[in-house]
Amino acid sequence: MKKQAKNSNIKEYLSAFYKHNRLCFGTALLFSLLVIPVDLSLSWLLGAVTNVIGTGDMNELFRLLIFAAVLVFAGSGIYLIKLRTISVFIHRGLKQYKALAFQRLSQKSISAFTKENTGRYLSVLTNDVNTLEENYLSRFFEMIYLSVLFAATLIFMLWYSPLMTVITVVLSLLPMASSMALGGEMARRVKKVSDGNERFMAHLKDLLAGFSVLKSFKAETEVGALFEESNAEIEDLKLRRRWWESLLSVVAGYSCGFTMQIGIFFVGALLAIRGSVPIGTAIVFIQVSNYLIQAVQQVPQQYAARKAARGLIDKLSEVTEENTARRGDAIPPILRDSISLDRVTFGYDADTPVLKDLSLTLEAGKKYALVGASGSGKSTLMNLLMGAYDGYEGSISIDGKGLSTVDPDSLYDLISLIGQNVFLFDDTVLKNITMFKDFPAEQVRQAVERSGLESFLNERGQDYRCGENGVGLSGGERQRISIARALLRGTPVLLLDEATASLDNQTAFAVTDSILHLDGLTRLVVTHRLEEGLLEQYDEIFVLKDGTLKEQGRFKDLMEQKGYFYSLYTVSN
Repeated sequence: MKKQAKNSNIKEYLSAFYKHNRLCFGTALLFSLLVIPVDLSLSWLLGAVTNVIGTGDMNELFRLLIFAAVLVFAGSGIYLIKLRTISVFIHRGLKQYKALAFQRLSQKSISAFTKENTGRYLSVLTNDVNTLEENYLSRFFEMIYLSVLFAATLIFMLWYSPLMTVITVVLSLLPMASSMALGGEMARRVKKVSDGNERFMAHLKDLLAGFSVLKSFKAETEVGALFEESNAEIEDLKLRRRWWESLLSVVAGYSCGFTMQIGIFFVGALLAIRGSVPIGTAIVFIQVSNYLIQAVQQVPQQYAARKAARGLIDKLSEVTEENTARRGDAIPPILRDSISLDRVTFGYDADTPVLKDLSLTLEAGKKYALVGASGSGKSTLMNLLMGAYDGYEGSISIDGKGLSTVDPDSLYDLISLIGQNVFLFDDTVLKNITMFKDFPAEQVRQAVERSGLESFLNERGQDYRCGENGVGLSGGERQRISIARALLRGTPVLLLDEATASLDNQTAFAVTDSILHLDGLTRLVVTHRLEEGLLEQYDEIFVLKDGTLKEQGRFKDLMEQKGYFYSLYTVSN
């Protein structure tokens, strides 16, 4: 069953090249084959002109000249259409192939994607796609052309001289056999280069992401050595692949092909001297033998390269199917009752739990604060509620339905998380707020106002570009954009994990107060800002300590208990 699913997935990627592209493919293939009669007509023309030289027939020579002019004109048109339609086919095919790959990637859940290194996706969608373009799609038309040309040339040669045709076929076996023998190793070396590119891209991405750290710790020399090691590995793999390509080209192409051509030349000369064939026929055989040699040299090489490239499609299929999002039951985007955790224990390392025997309930429409010292498990709890991790003990349920049985897409329609780390696309502020979707202007305005972005947009405008990951903005501006996008989305449950940490006290208070006054939302707010004016608005405050629920209650009650929360509040104020 698993093998059938894998084969089905691979077929889907293969069919992506031809979806809405079959007419273009058929046209490109047709005109690739129409080049063949033009090529063979040229060979016939050379032989005919050679024979006319012996007869001195000027009328025949003039007719051949007219035929040559028509042949050049028709051949040029056919060849131009061939190249154009092949280019369009490849253009459409690669667009659809990459679009399908990204679609499959985007179907993964947060928990699935966090297990993987994004460098592998950069590799399969850049380096591997370039290889597919050159070795899988482009070579297909050339392989078909050369294979049909080979067959047509043999028929053409049989018509001229069966004896020379047999001799030519025997001579062609050596380069063909050598190409096939070396082709398997070529596929393995291409796969190794692809895997090496994946590791190199992942390492390079990691080094660039940590640029500020390596500069501040003056680790340029050490990191440079790591880069050189990774760079040397991939270039060594490429060198081994190029060496095998060269060996394949020399053995199958130069040595065996040259032997074949010389053999045909001398056999043709011998038969012409003996009068067994006209001199024109010998010239034709020498000319068309180039087509045979071209096919014998290149088809096995191209087959090996295409087989190696086909392996990259299998690799993409495995990558996008690996750690796929779990499927579950859809739930309505409405929280009718509550979200409950019952004796939940979870740790990134099984031997070191972050949350321990945690039980709490978030009732629909209420406001909750989550406080505790750093490392107490607040962010881990938020991520568990978003379905980012499996493997916890106990149960998490939404309106009585187990979270582990809920479809991730419907979960994201119910819950939004505003995290500490904000990601922004290199696009306008407006598109980062709307996430490239269309919203009524009034809804956008309200989200901007509640997130404290109004003065920023008045100053710079909604079309101001954020730069790569918001490099053109301050930390507070980036955080306000993330708050605005979550408010605009309007899910019934809103989780805020230190969402105002980068804002000044006044702005943070105003933004949090605005969120707390929204009607109908269930809110869970992780905060280190223990301000009485805000804390009094929460229906309940959960206090974590070392992964356990130490205390819970309203602000006034917790203060009267003078327990752990009272200590946290006193220290922060």
